Amino acid sequence: MEISLTLPDGKKLLVEKGSSAFEVLSKISSSLARECVGVLIDGSQCDLSTKLTKDCTFSGLKFSSKDGLEIFRHSSAHVLAQAVLALFPSALPTIGPVVEEGFYYDFGNCPPFTPEDLKKIEEQAHSIISENQPFERKELPKKDALALYHHNKFKQELIEELPGESATVYYNGGKFFDLCRGPHVPSTGMIKGFALTKVSSSYWRADSSKESLQRIYGISFPSKKELDAHMHVLAQAQMRDHRKLGTQLSLFMFHEWSPGSAFFLPNGTIIYNELLAYMRAQYVKRGYSEVITPQLFNKALWEQSGHWSHYRENMFLLEVDKEEFSFKPMNCPSHILIYKGSAHSYRDLPIRIADFCPLHRNELKGVLGGLTRVRKFEQDDAHIFCTHEQIESEVAALLDFVRFVFKDTFHFEFKAKLSTRPEKFLGEKEMWDNAEASLEGSLKKHGMPYIIKEGEGAFYGPKIDFDVKDAIGRDWQLATIQLDYQLPQRFDVTYEGADGKQHNCVMIHRAIFGSLERFIGVLTEHYGGAFPLWLSPMQVAVLPIADSHNDFAHSLAQQFRDAGLRVEVNAKQDTIGAKIRNAQLAKTPYMLVIGQKEKESGKLAVRKRDNTIKEGVLVQDFISLLKKEIENKDS
Repeated sequence: MEISLTLPDGKKLLVEKGSSAFEVLSKISSSLARECVGVLIDGSQCDLSTKLTKDCTFSGLKFSSKDGLEIFRHSSAHVLAQAVLALFPSALPTIGPVVEEGFYYDFGNCPPFTPEDLKKIEEQAHSIISENQPFERKELPKKDALALYHHNKFKQELIEELPGESATVYYNGGKFFDLCRGPHVPSTGMIKGFALTKVSSSYWRADSSKESLQRIYGISFPSKKELDAHMHVLAQAQMRDHRKLGTQLSLFMFHEWSPGSAFFLPNGTIIYNELLAYMRAQYVKRGYSEVITPQLFNKALWEQSGHWSHYRENMFLLEVDKEEFSFKPMNCPSHILIYKGSAHSYRDLPIRIADFCPLHRNELKGVLGGLTRVRKFEQDDAHIFCTHEQIESEVAALLDFVRFVFKDTFHFEFKAKLSTRPEKFLGEKEMWDNAEASLEGSLKKHGMPYIIKEGEGAFYGPKIDFDVKDAIGRDWQLATIQLDYQLPQRFDVTYEGADGKQHNCVMIHRAIFGSLERFIGVLTEHYGGAFPLWLSPMQVAVLPIADSHNDFAHSLAQQFRDAGLRVEVNAKQDTIGAKIRNAQLAKTPYMLVIGQKEKESGKLAVRKRDNTIKEGVLVQDFISLLKKEIENKDS
């Protein structure tokens, strides 16, 4: 008897009932069968050994797919658990999920793992992989699964919580088994690249009142080559870590008395202010008006906006005049109040309001991390009030703005993501459909490639988010454009149309840098702290060889300052080699070694950050060169 499978391209495939998923893939393509780690059957992840018994949709899952990656790395977590138990038989495995950076497994009843332990565990895992042990799925009655884990209270707790009367267990290597719904790769031999990355402590169920556990993190790939490339990126990321560079370059600091709030030091403040000046100059060219708005608002504002019911857990609340208030987590409602402060006609629109006012969001302390996850931050935030007919031209202008900033100025590669209606949303479905169509149409007309993220829009409207790729290939989400029909209705944000009647505006939320804090963190890692000249806290280091050259060095520095350049004279009692080294550690773009020759001739020996040297440069020519490089925003 045959059954019909619907393939991803919509074509039908007839196969013998009872065929395994692997046999079906082999029928489609032998190479596809070798590359797949699992399959999707009617939308559910399944093992390659799964028997097909009815008509269904069917597709193979490669490692490169989201589902395939999950299967592959969760299988790797099982290998990790098997390796730990081989070396530490009394350890109690708990859970081993896939996470963004790979996978981890938590273990109870064991002392803290040492770096030496980690090395031994990794070697044991490689041995398990080399044995190419098959993964075998077994479904057991709950009572049998509980008996299987009579020694492990963590697994028993998980089994008791399972719906139904059965549990699934995966075996590999004969004796090793693990409670798991699956699926898994066919055998351990598919995991060619495997490495353990770090250890940490954790708590059962993430509850500090419960048992302390040991967590081991790992990463895996289908090939050793992919693993090596990833480990190279990790090494680069460690060297470029903005938290490390922030300390080394005196950019910013944090203090336990204000968690998640950066103290920008003088060097970091220069970068911050240069970015603000850059954006403000763009606002002048692109027709934005900057405003300054309050920090603290009565809960009535947030109730009307919908944030009180949808976002209150992320807000800092306090009592003022015996009423509930909140520090604002976003600017949009306050910009609405500004708009509603006066009447508007269709001739006034679009109105573009920009704001750099600080925002506060109550992020959990455990997820705070340097500048990329903070509680207090500023955005290059703006809201555009426009008519329905102006949506297309305004979104097109914003797409051009994004391209100018990321491609033309910072030379980032970037990609767009269109996020559609989430499960919980405000407004009517028809309005959402129109909003999504407007954004997608703008992307198409602008010739900008994009992917669709189903159900990931904001609760008040769909959005386009932009990921930029940094110097070592990592993606960072920064810019966003969000179309909002809901807040204008909730606040009765209107304009007088050509027909003399009142009409609701459309509101576009947008940020290009996004959070200034996050953007500076990303830039720091992208440039490895070696910022382009226009952003460098110190642009020129003047390095006199001897005390007799100090006066000339200081007079030279003053010429640079008069030209609007940032310059520092190192007149310390150090060797010239030490001075050059210190300037290089500070990642200063240009260094001028000043000796008797330079003092007498008035010509400079210009040393760049990459150690190239050009001699005999006239002072004014050098100043002109610097000003041109700054004006062009050369990277």
